[in-house]
Amino acid sequence: MDILLNVLKNSKINEEITISGSKSESNRLLILQNLFPEITINNLSDSDDSVHMQHALSTDKEIVDIGHAGTAMRFLTSYFAVKENREVVLTGSERMQNRPIEILVNALKDLGADISYEDKVGYPPIRIKGKKIIKDKVAINGNVSSQYISSLLLIASKLEKGLEIELVGKITSIPYIKMTLTLLNQIGIETSFEGNLIKVLPKTTVDKQTVVVESDWSSASYFYSIVASSQIGSSIKLSAYKQESLQGDSCLAEIYKHFGVATSFSDNSITLSKEKVSSKEVLEIDLKNAPDIAQTIAVTCFSENIACNLTGLHTLKIKETDRLEALKEELTNLGASISVTNETLHLEERSSIKENIAIKTYNDHRMAMAFAPLALKVPIKILDAEVVTKSYQKFWKDMQQIGIKVEEL
Repeated sequence: MDILLNVLKNSKINEEITISGSKSESNRLLILQNLFPEITINNLSDSDDSVHMQHALSTDKEIVDIGHAGTAMRFLTSYFAVKENREVVLTGSERMQNRPIEILVNALKDLGADISYEDKVGYPPIRIKGKKIIKDKVAINGNVSSQYISSLLLIASKLEKGLEIELVGKITSIPYIKMTLTLLNQIGIETSFEGNLIKVLPKTTVDKQTVVVESDWSSASYFYSIVASSQIGSSIKLSAYKQESLQGDSCLAEIYKHFGVATSFSDNSITLSKEKVSSKEVLEIDLKNAPDIAQTIAVTCFSENIACNLTGLHTLKIKETDRLEALKEELTNLGASISVTNETLHLEERSSIKENIAIKTYNDHRMAMAFAPLALKVPIKILDAEVVTKSYQKFWKDMQQIGIKVEEL
């Protein structure tokens, strides 16, 4: 489905939106729930990724296909490795079969797991023969995807002796690691994280409990972008959020002050308010702890005619697409002067925004959603717009609620 986006009304925005539970928290908790059935989950994400995760955890088939769901691929690799007497072939979409998994597989094999490649070494599909794992120490690079580390942490308490993970070198995406550890602590599992060493103690059962998932901060980023490009006095209320968040993307509240957006917290919700014009100073920011909001920030800067230097983006090369190259191509088509390296993005001030440009989405939900707020400035086309369901089922419906016309082409 290709769509055309246009502004329905050129006035102050004042709306309330409810956003589904965090995909990051939900997928971690779904693994933990299957390891510890005593857990009940409320406000679970309705994203495609979480649906794939639930299906994978409930199926008894040998071939488990998780589509584009990268988080599910990583977390399920460790999960099935410790499911004794269970053998599966874990696979996914064509893009998933070209996203690396070797670092995680090697770490699991170092612990004694039985995993082999069905086709290309280092990439899915992989055959996993679940078994009891005795070893309790492993080393893994700290600057790779934090999902590899979280994958190991989620199964750690079910190992006979627990697990000690040594993170080698520079550590990236620390908030996501801390999110996993906090969820473990929340359900009653003891952990420690000192320097480059993480320890998780063994646990056979946990107390019966209900865990409420906070709404997704990554999804909130698109509304920050909308408010940033709106008239002064515009506001959007989002629920359900808390000030003490586990999600690294909650740094949005601080970052978007640059764009004149204030964030206020009350009653498990946040209100985003456009209080002043965006600063014209160059936005310099290291996003190593929140790479998933890089696309949104880059597009906001382009919309607001602000130059930016974004760093810490090395993990974007192995996402649903090469997000840095995708941003470069689509922003260039819109009239931007932009350059990227393997881990940085530099955007210069623009002279204008080209109208009716068709944005390719590359099977990447964040490409579609990051560019949608530009409709406040010019008519814009989004190709394969249904890709948003990977993380945000009702995104286009919510866009219409705030005044953006969505017309199918």
